[in-house]
Amino acid sequence: MKKVFVFSTLLLAFLFLGFKAGKSQKKAKYSDFETPQSCGQCHKEIYTEWKQTMMAQAYTHHWDEIEYFKLAVPHSERDEFFKEAVEGCNGCHTPIAYFVGDRNPKPPSSGTRANESVSCEVCHTISGFQGKEPFNFNYILNPGRIKYGPREGVKSPYHDTVKSDFIQKPEFCATCHNEKNPFGTWVKTTYFEWKEGPYSKEGVRCQDCHMWKGRGIPAVMSKEVADMRHHSFPGGHVMAKIRGAIELKVYSDRPEYEPGDEAKITVLLYNAKAGHKLPTGSVEDRQLWVEVHAIDSSGKRYILPVDRKGFKGEEYTITSNELAYQDLGEMLGIKDFKGLPRDDLEEGHRIYRIAFLDPKGRMTIAQWNTKTLGVDYRIGPRETKVETYTWKIPDDIAPGKVRIEVRVLYRLLVSSVAKFLKVPEDEYKTREINSATATFEIIE
Repeated sequence: MKKVFVFSTLLLAFLFLGFKAGKSQKKAKYSDFETPQSCGQCHKEIYTEWKQTMMAQAYTHHWDEIEYFKLAVPHSERDEFFKEAVEGCNGCHTPIAYFVGDRNPKPPSSGTRANESVSCEVCHTISGFQGKEPFNFNYILNPGRIKYGPREGVKSPYHDTVKSDFIQKPEFCATCHNEKNPFGTWVKTTYFEWKEGPYSKEGVRCQDCHMWKGRGIPAVMSKEVADMRHHSFPGGHVMAKIRGAIELKVYSDRPEYEPGDEAKITVLLYNAKAGHKLPTGSVEDRQLWVEVHAIDSSGKRYILPVDRKGFKGEEYTITSNELAYQDLGEMLGIKDFKGLPRDDLEEGHRIYRIAFLDPKGRMTIAQWNTKTLGVDYRIGPRETKVETYTWKIPDDIAPGKVRIEVRVLYRLLVSSVAKFLKVPEDEYKTREINSATATFEIIE
C-alpha cells in the first residue's frame, strides 16, 4: 500500500512538472517591456496589422474573458488542483503579465497592461525554450534592449536587433500551441499535428501559412522590402482563411432510381489547405461537421444520416443533442446541473472532433478539466475522409430530379454553451466552409 502511495505521489508530481514547463526565468516588471503602442511608432504597418488579430485579443476577446473569469477562475477557487493550470492560461494569453508575476490579472475592463495580450515584446524578446519539447509557455523571455528578428544586420536607433533562427521555427509557435493540462492530457497538439504530417517533411512552417511574405515597410526609417513577414496571423477566426480549407465531392452510385430503391451517396472531404488537423487548437470548443440533404422535384427536403463505420467512440462523431457539459454546474456552483445539448444541431450528421472528457467521463469544453480524450476523428493534412449515406428512396417521393446538397460547416463554439454563458452571437454563428451538389433522377 505504501509503495502504491509513493508511486501515485511521484506520478502526480511528474504530471505537474509537465504542466509547469513554463516557469519564470528571472525577476522582471512591466516597465522592462515596451508597450505595443511604443513599437508602433516606428513599425507602423506591422503594428496596424497586429492590432486587428487574435494575438492582440488573446486576453481581451469575449469568449476568452468569459471562459476565464466565469468558469476557470471560480473552478480553481473551488478546487485547488486547478489553480496553477488556470493561472497558466495567462502564460500564453497575456505572457508579459504572467512573466512579471501578475498571474491573476484584473478583467479587461480594468485596462491594465494584461490587455496587451501577445504583443510585439512577447515574440521579439523570446530567445528559445526550456526543456526537450516546446509546450506550455516554456519560452525564454529576455526583456531589454535586444529584440530578436529574422534578418541579419538590421540597425535601429531605439534598440539592438539580433537575428534569430528560433523565431523562424515552428518550435517557436509550439511553446503555446502545444499544451498539456494538469492531468497530463495533451489538450492542444497543433505543433505535433504539423510535425507528424506531410508539410513538416517538405519544410513548410507555421510562419509560411500564418505570416505571409510580401511587400511591406518594416519600419518608418527603412525602405520597402519584397519579403516582409506580415503580422496578420490568419487562422480559425478568419473566414477568408477557412473558406475552402476542406474540398468536397459528392456522387451517387446510379444516375436513376425508382421509389423503394436503395441509393448510395458518397461524400469525399479533403483537407487541402491546413498543415495540421481540422479543427485544431481549442478543439474542445470547435465544431466542424458535414450536412447532407436530398431535395426532390417538389421541393421536399430529406435529411440523410451518415452511415456508421463501427469504430470505438464513434458516437461522439455523430451529431447528437443528448445532454453534456454537466461540469459547468461544478464550475458555476449550480447544484444538480443537468447539462446542455451536446451539439445543438440536427442529429445524425458526421462531426469531426476529439471528445474531451472530464474526470467523470462526461464531455466538457474545459480543457483544464479534461482527464481523458475520446477518438480523434478530425481531418489530417492532405487526408481524405470518405463518408457514405445509404438512403432508401421513399415510396411517395416526387418523380423527376433529386438534388443532393452537401455543406461543410464550422462553429468556433458550441452554441448551447455560448447561449448559456451569454457569449456574443458572432462568436458561435455557423460559417460555411464549402458546399457541393449532385443530381439523379427518380423514374416511375
